[in-house]
Amino acid sequence: MSERKVVLTTGATGAIGSATAVALAKTGEFDLALHYRNASPEKRATLQEEILEAAPSNLRIEFFQADLGDSASIQELHSEITKTMGGIDAFFGNAGSNEGATNKTWKVNVESNILLSQLCLPHMQKQGYGRIILTSSLAALTGGIVGPHYASSKSALHGFIYWLGGSVAKSGVTVNGIAPGLVTGTELLDVGTVANRIRIGRAGHPEEVAETVVWMMKSGYLTRKIVTLDGGIFCR
Repeated sequence: MSERKVVLTTGATGAIGSATAVALAKTGEFDLALHYRNASPEKRATLQEEILEAAPSNLRIEFFQADLGDSASIQELHSEITKTMGGIDAFFGNAGSNEGATNKTWKVNVESNILLSQLCLPHMQKQGYGRIILTSSLAALTGGIVGPHYASSKSALHGFIYWLGGSVAKSGVTVNGIAPGLVTGTELLDVGTVANRIRIGRAGHPEEVAETVVWMMKSGYLTRKIVTLDGGIFCR
């Protein structure tokens, strides 16, 4: 890349989001638009320090607050980023919800990713370059143990990725997904209770997920793919 691209990461202060922000910064190829919902100023400051330690001195980092369960807030998020940093070149849809209310879970896990993809696409297609990467879950493939609201919302992302990836492939935009299994720090469950199911023998680390996201960001040929990161639980 001849100049840095602007990448929006939703859920950027969580375990996977923050590890990915640091990994993207290390490449020196991306300026970071980092979304959060209710992370404290201290948590955001800590993440910014971690990024700056790994990044070029002139890297741009901006934090943006939004409720991804609200479409107006999502549209405002996109507007603020474009006003502040210019067009969004890459979108890592990483925010997620496993709340018991099906409607809330679907709004965050599915609808926010569809709307943000729609908002980002015109700029991506116009310039002939774009990356859309969405965080699914192993639960989309196995049903998981969180609940039907969560598993079905993540499974819905797969259909969206396959459809959108095929629709925009010739415009230079790639669309992919990651489906992590048990990852430390994500707090969906006690990894110790299911560790014996993992063939590798341990939970994954956020940094290992981040490595896959960086690879997807750099690849111009990989599209319409879901990469499962589960230590060998699911064979596909």
